[in-house]
Amino acid sequence: MSRLKEHYYSVVVPKLREDFAINNVNEIPKLVKIVLNVGMGEAIQNPKALEAAQEELRRISGQHAVITTAKKSISNFKLREGMKIGCRVTLRRRQMWEFMDRLISVAIPRIRDFRGLLSRSFDGRGNYTLGVREQVIFTEIDYDKIEGIHGIDITFVTSTERDDQAFALLRGLGMPFRAATIQDGAKAEEVA
Repeated sequence: MSRLKEHYYSVVVPKLREDFAINNVNEIPKLVKIVLNVGMGEAIQNPKALEAAQEELRRISGQHAVITTAKKSISNFKLREGMKIGCRVTLRRRQMWEFMDRLISVAIPRIRDFRGLLSRSFDGRGNYTLGVREQVIFTEIDYDKIEGIHGIDITFVTSTERDDQAFALLRGLGMPFRAATIQDGAKAEEVA
């Protein structure tokens, strides 16, 4: 069992049960999957950049990245339906826990001028999306061998529908959030 998963069961689960008065074990919020996504508009002119991004995602996640295509045509962007414009990886189970542990303990501390993650990036359904501007924060990426700098969107999908429970789950797992206010419906709760 990974270190972070063990921490989840031994520390986070009892705290979530106590804080939210959860009686049913199946209602305790848990991390379902982590999705890494790279959108590359420049892939239209430079297909090599997309191949490089796919290889970088494979190195970061340990899984093969899937190419994503455009769903509809947009003439202003010279984009046609079905063109390759990005890649993504979905992590579950063991790979998810290992990636989350590496992200929190190694990659996030390497971000320049880091002041904490924004807590307003929850989607209202218990999912959190983090945008990383440079892929070089991951130790698996060799700066001298990259095609170019690009960003990665990392989405944490949880089993809860409430943002306050998802926030407590991610904070308990070690996500370094700034002190801010979480909105849950009409009720605002101050979180420190």
